[in-house]
Amino acid sequence: MSHTLSPLKVGHDVPWVTSWTGEAHLGIGRCFTVNGRPALGQADAPGRGKPQYSKNHLVRQRLSVIRMLCPMCGAPTAEDDRWTQVAKPVAAGALRRKGLLLPAAIEEDRVLLDAGAIAPLHRRCVDRSLRHCPHLRASPDVHVRRFPAMWTVIPLLIDADEIAGRRPEMVGFLQLCGVTRTIDRRWRLTEPQT
Repeated sequence: MSHTLSPLKVGHDVPWVTSWTGEAHLGIGRCFTVNGRPALGQADAPGRGKPQYSKNHLVRQRLSVIRMLCPMCGAPTAEDDRWTQVAKPVAAGALRRKGLLLPAAIEEDRVLLDAGAIAPLHRRCVDRSLRHCPHLRASPDVHVRRFPAMWTVIPLLIDADEIAGRRPEMVGFLQLCGVTRTIDRRWRLTEPQT
């Protein structure tokens, strides 16, 4: 199926990280975005077809996290210009309780900013997206804040069928957590959120 080029400008009218209908999933293969590990791939044709605003492009999402590229415009973010809109503070222990594999050096009571699959944006891109995106404007979860200078990346694995008695680990997206200087000694008293 042929997908025509959209008049919408990628990185301005549509976030750079957004998937388009002209970008088919390519299956599993080794991917440079996760150091050659098996990962789900996707064709790269931004602007072809229609934007799928609620779906991140698999490879561009991983690139945005490992290279600290703004998901709105696709350009690198400087350490002093990294902002998050929807990251939530959470104790490392609470994320471990959910099964996420965090580095052992991060203490259980260390507060992380869980950005999910969304890399930090430039401040100008935060402001533009809040002006133009109805979903963000309507969301009660938007809380603009600086992203910490330290962070950790967690591969989000895809459930796969067993092959030759093994269940292979395959990466879909990357989850990003900023590491703050805050400690929450009471984190065990809170109920885990699902």
